Amino acid sequence: MFIVNSYFLAIVFCFITMLCWGSWGNTQKLAGKTWRYELFYWDYVIGVLLLSLFFAFTLGSIGENGRGFVVDLAQADWKNIGSAFLGGVIFNAANILLSTAIAIAGMSVAFPVGIGLALVLGVIINYLGSQKGDPVFLFLGVGLITIAIILNAVAFKKASSGNQKVTTKGILVSVLAGVLMSFFYRFVAASMDLDNFVNPAQGMMTPYTAFVIFSLGVFISNFLFNTILMRKPISGEPVKYKAYFNGKMSIHWMGILGGIIWGIGNSLNLIAAGKAGAAISYGLGQGATLVAALWGVFIWKEFKNSPKSTNGLLTLMFVLFVAGIISIIYAGQ
Repeated sequence: MFIVNSYFLAIVFCFITMLCWGSWGNTQKLAGKTWRYELFYWDYVIGVLLLSLFFAFTLGSIGENGRGFVVDLAQADWKNIGSAFLGGVIFNAANILLSTAIAIAGMSVAFPVGIGLALVLGVIINYLGSQKGDPVFLFLGVGLITIAIILNAVAFKKASSGNQKVTTKGILVSVLAGVLMSFFYRFVAASMDLDNFVNPAQGMMTPYTAFVIFSLGVFISNFLFNTILMRKPISGEPVKYKAYFNGKMSIHWMGILGGIIWGIGNSLNLIAAGKAGAAISYGLGQGATLVAALWGVFIWKEFKNSPKSTNGLLTLMFVLFVAGIISIIYAGQ
């Protein structure tokens, strides 16, 4: 299987993850003009599953190092399979809430608050599970990003002062999504032998196999989580499955594309974790917050009619995010 052998390449992969995780939400924004996010999300999880299988039978099945996907799956312990599957279930619950927050509050709020919080808690959780990297610079970066999250919430409150109900709901859903999101990666990482992808321990899985099991957890749990959300939505009227099957193929492809974009980022992040460590790999990937906020502010104009004081807060938020990401990268040197 393909394995990352240098820290520099691992960081490059993490930056690609950052771009992918911070950009998939654009497909929801585009589809959301005519398509409910609950319906979009079905296509999204299909895209994630398809991408995981594609990588498993290509990058995960070539080369002399590691174990090929089929062989690796056959020897995996049920404990590790269950861990990766549970990671998918937890992620799915969090991501459905994040999709809801995007629909309510926009990308420039849902990502910095939700994913930013997931970054802070997730780095701590993953560092405790696999202590790799300088803790001083790692947690300095986390601290800077925490301040950036607070500034973003303040900016959104200023921008939405005339619509307090939506503001409060959007932030609360984003916070709940972030808390849940912080836990999923640890369960996936625990199913892999992060110290040795070349000759992984018996019973543990390669990142390619772990991602497939994770994706199955997302897909299967969606029949429960998304069905509940369709019947009792957090925002808007209930929606029926009939509406999904009546949708045009072009709108279905938009959701599948969103899942593929996110899946590419997740695959590269898990591959990079063997060299960079779970905490650093996860932390940099969740720098997607910055990417999504940029999309929300400059492309979707989500702060278009905000007070002038909001611009200063947003600028400082971006500066602190960048400084925090740089600090996390340095932690792994």
